[in-house]
Amino acid sequence: MMGRAKAAPVERGKPPDGPLLSTAARPLAVVIVAACAGTTALLGAWLGHGAHTDPVDTAVDARVLASLAGHLKLLEWLDWLGDLPAITGITAILVLACLLRRRYRGAVLLAVSVPAAAVITERLLKPLVGRTLRGFLSFPSGHATVTFALATAITVLLAGAPSIPRAVRMAAAVTAFGVAASVAATMIAVGLHYFTDAVAGAAVGIATVLATALLIDLAVQAWRRSATRRATPPRPPALPHQHVPVNGDS
Repeated sequence: MMGRAKAAPVERGKPPDGPLLSTAARPLAVVIVAACAGTTALLGAWLGHGAHTDPVDTAVDARVLASLAGHLKLLEWLDWLGDLPAITGITAILVLACLLRRRYRGAVLLAVSVPAAAVITERLLKPLVGRTLRGFLSFPSGHATVTFALATAITVLLAGAPSIPRAVRMAAAVTAFGVAASVAATMIAVGLHYFTDAVAGAAVGIATVLATALLIDLAVQAWRRSATRRATPPRPPALPHQHVPVNGDS
């Protein structure tokens, strides 16, 4: 008796490892990467090579300082949260969670993009731009870079987890970016960065993660296409047409 067709069972051992970014989300990701790169480049060209500020920094920094003054314990905790040991530990835990869930693209995204964002800020942009505060290179903010990179990676991973309720995913993403913004504000409040340093750091972190996600998806897609072509047997050559004699032919 024919009933409803049953869904094909999932192959045992096959990892549930889909694309990091959906096809519909990729154009938006490209636009965001371009906008972040352009913002960082413009701010770096405008504010580089010196210990100077601008009216935006002056206005915003004063408000941030006034809002967070007197919250010493909170500032200390947020400062620690953006330090390299804390970011490294959180990233390692998330990588392990991705591996246990067999989300290998997610593990690669975390393991590559968060350190890459830090290297771009600390080793490339800070020496290149040369903006200083208290005698130290300040543009972009390293704390803002890594915390926004981690928040973006978490958001990308949550978008690819439909088993988690949408409301929970949204709340987690908003929380991650809220913590990142709080860490960036802390760096302003303690006088280690300007507002525009934090903006550039956030842009570098977001752009690095999205660009890495795009590259991972494209690389996996290209590899699978190549593997499919290799696995497909070549068509046998067509046999030449042979004349079959009939009665009366010689």
